[in-house]
Amino acid sequence: MHSTAVAAAVPLAQEATRLGVLIRAHRLRIGLTQQELADLSTISVRAIRDLEQGKARRPRPETLRLMADALRLGPRARASLEAAVQRGRATGAGWEQPPAPPTALHPIVGREAELAGLERELSSGAERLVHLVGLAGVGKTRLALAVAERLHSAGMPVLWHAFPGTAADHLGCADDEPAARVAAAVDELLAPVNGMRHTGTGTGTSTGTSSGTGTAAAPGSPGAVGALAELLGDQRVLLVLDGVPAGTARCDRLMGLLRACPGLRLLVTSDRPWEVPGERIFLLAPLEVPAAGAVDTSAPSVRLFLDHVRRVRPESAPTAGDTERAAWVCRRLDGHPGALAAAASWLVVCDLRALCDSLDEDPVALLDHLGGRAGADGFRGVLLHRLDRLTPAARDLLEALCDRPGEEFELAGITGLTGGGLAETGRLLRELLLSGVVRAAHEGGPACFRVLGLVRAACRASAPGPRSATATATATATATAA
Repeated sequence: MHSTAVAAAVPLAQEATRLGVLIRAHRLRIGLTQQELADLSTISVRAIRDLEQGKARRPRPETLRLMADALRLGPRARASLEAAVQRGRATGAGWEQPPAPPTALHPIVGREAELAGLERELSSGAERLVHLVGLAGVGKTRLALAVAERLHSAGMPVLWHAFPGTAADHLGCADDEPAARVAAAVDELLAPVNGMRHTGTGTGTSTGTSSGTGTAAAPGSPGAVGALAELLGDQRVLLVLDGVPAGTARCDRLMGLLRACPGLRLLVTSDRPWEVPGERIFLLAPLEVPAAGAVDTSAPSVRLFLDHVRRVRPESAPTAGDTERAAWVCRRLDGHPGALAAAASWLVVCDLRALCDSLDEDPVALLDHLGGRAGADGFRGVLLHRLDRLTPAARDLLEALCDRPGEEFELAGITGLTGGGLAETGRLLRELLLSGVVRAAHEGGPACFRVLGLVRAACRASAPGPRSATATATATATATAA
């Protein structure tokens, strides 16, 4: 077959890429089987088959050179192969239907500002690595779903990979090749935690095999990230990693993937940030609650709680007294979405008045079935595990703040508590904020901070032990200052 015949064969391809058609045509021209071409080029038969079928579009330069040498191609034919590779890089997978995120089962409530901001940043590419962090149950997955839904509606493909233990309040996606490549690349992007690989469920946990072209590879093997980059190309794609376990990212491979795929946006949800270059940390706080003594049914937390009440008790309409109690519940539970849902579930066996009495006595005890990740010993266990991960200095500061009269405090007051400078105190406060145990309010005047009531309750209910000297001294200084 002459070069003109090779070129003529290209438009006839329905499934394969231009690169795959060219390779197959040149192979047939000199009468080689795939196995014979593999023997001559030292490239695996699997790699050659993937290239010809269009499953691989971005072979490494060395792979392309070995292929061209084995096919005895001249300068013009080699140039055609290189042009086909570049075209594959630009178009990526070329999906007929852009992959979609999972389907949410319930509407999102009260996250309009966060949703608009994240959509704007990811759509424009102003931020390419956004990390949603916050307490378990605060709504990270639901917000990520809403952002993914909006971007997908605008035509952006969305690849979704969920880790074990993440919230399942949505309908998952079907298993497919993109999901398999994402799953295979995860272990290369994330550093092992306690020697365990980050095996996720995603849209289906799958593995592939390594090849010279960088096609789908087994988790942890070299080339899986390259295979994902090959799939994505230069097209605009949102990749969501939901519920990433505690650990760190492989910064070199993560940055390599973002460089290789200029259209890629990465949205991550987890309990704490990676602290890597280019990471946009998005701290997700609980929903806003009504002011003390106010009954504001438009407050996002009240709207969400009443919606949960309606699902549990659809036969009854809330009275004025019920609405007032609902506002109290939202303040008692800090507007934490997961806690509100867990509290509302108790209305199967009690009324709002009895629920308020129980929450007033011990709010955390009623929320243990909220849990967190698989294997967690209830919500109290999740909170205490979070506190255990704090540095000793941050934990001492948190204990002192829990002992302090009143709920809100300013940075100047915290600096007086620690006895350190602004920089040292600011670092400790930042750690508490990123851990989700403290929330900030910046509406007018100096910034104010407050330890979540659920955290205070968990600390009081935890097993008593000797206070550290620092915590005791800080608490004494607090009482003196007060």
